Amino acid sequence: MFQDLSDKFARVLKELRGQGKVRESHILGAMKEVRRALLEADVNYRVAKEFVARVSERAVGKKVLDSLTPDQQIIKIVHEELVHLLGDKPVPFTLSRSPAGVMVCGLQGVGKTSLVAKLARDLKKKGRNPLLVAADVYRPAAVEQLKVLAREIDIPAHAPGADVPVLEIVKESINQAQKGLFDTLIIDTAGRLHIDTAMMAELSAIKEVLKPEEILLVLDSMTGQEAVNVAVEFRKEIDFSGVVLTKLDGDTRGGAALSVTAVTGVPIKFICVGEKVGDLEAFYPDRMAGRILGMGDVLSLIEKAQGTIDEKEVKELERKLRKESFTLEDFLDQFQRLKKMGPVDQLLGMLPGMKVHQAVSSDVSEKEMKKIEAIIQSMTPEERRSPMLIDGSRRKRIARGSGTSIQDVNRLLNQFQKMRKMMKRFSKFAGKMPANFPFS
Repeated sequence: MFQDLSDKFARVLKELRGQGKVRESHILGAMKEVRRALLEADVNYRVAKEFVARVSERAVGKKVLDSLTPDQQIIKIVHEELVHLLGDKPVPFTLSRSPAGVMVCGLQGVGKTSLVAKLARDLKKKGRNPLLVAADVYRPAAVEQLKVLAREIDIPAHAPGADVPVLEIVKESINQAQKGLFDTLIIDTAGRLHIDTAMMAELSAIKEVLKPEEILLVLDSMTGQEAVNVAVEFRKEIDFSGVVLTKLDGDTRGGAALSVTAVTGVPIKFICVGEKVGDLEAFYPDRMAGRILGMGDVLSLIEKAQGTIDEKEVKELERKLRKESFTLEDFLDQFQRLKKMGPVDQLLGMLPGMKVHQAVSSDVSEKEMKKIEAIIQSMTPEERRSPMLIDGSRRKRIARGSGTSIQDVNRLLNQFQKMRKMMKRFSKFAGKMPANFPFS
């Protein structure tokens, strides 16, 4: 996420730290590089210009330049201004009525239907009883996709199909909710390849009938400045209450995230960091700024861990770590737990100094997980408990038994050692973590 921008920020700030004494010329030169980095990240020109101006004005002050740690002061300023750019404070997604209506809008192909399911799953976990409503009758695949997702998350879907008018579909879902069957309606509206009069008129009509508490505009973050332009056009017609950015797991630039709130004045409420129904996160400006600057996002990592880790199992793991009896079987078990929480490289990206772990994360994938499992299961119980016993002949036998190569076995054993080091890094945050956080 935003890897290109993060790398450029890191390079600029490293150069500042390398100066014997930070002078105004150093700051202005660094800000010129920051501005270039923002523009290359497809950040809105006006937004980038104003950001650099605010940072420069604060950073060239006497208090900063005369400080014993001017580089740290400047990093603090950059972080604060990034938080401001991203919206200052998180704006919660709140539903106070019952039944409550939620409209999900956006262009075609941005991930609206997937977002409907992700949001419904999240609301169900929080105690609400949602109904998914398939109001995109122009694209049959959208109706079928919603039905499939509804079955996956075990939540009902109202999807009568293309033969029923959109407003009738919405009215029928409202009737079901008013009978006490559901307390939340999430409407998957139709999109187009571009904004047109017919689409906006239909959205306005749905809004009039539903009277939603929340209207979410879904934007594809990978389209950068174009996503912001779409938000501006939608804002002229529909007064949406929040933005959802999808495909952030593939967005290395970050232009949409850094521009959309500053340009439209509407907060980002959620981000989608993957294709799975659990890959939805509430948006926190300070946490996102921390990720961009390489400071990590331990709080989001904690939230991902909660609900997937059993407290008794964590205590047992702590005992093994203290006694240095952590085995390859434990190694496999913890990788599978991390997999449930999300892609491992994303999780490591939430840690300060994540590049330390790049060697661990770069090769971790679904295919790699299966290979790791096959290799470990080809070992004897004694070998799993004592990896130091695995000499050259044993590695050949394990490779044959798992259908892999000796190099694969060597790589796994190296990853095992790196995993143990990574877990020591987790332990530095133990005082901040809840009882059910892994490796704490």
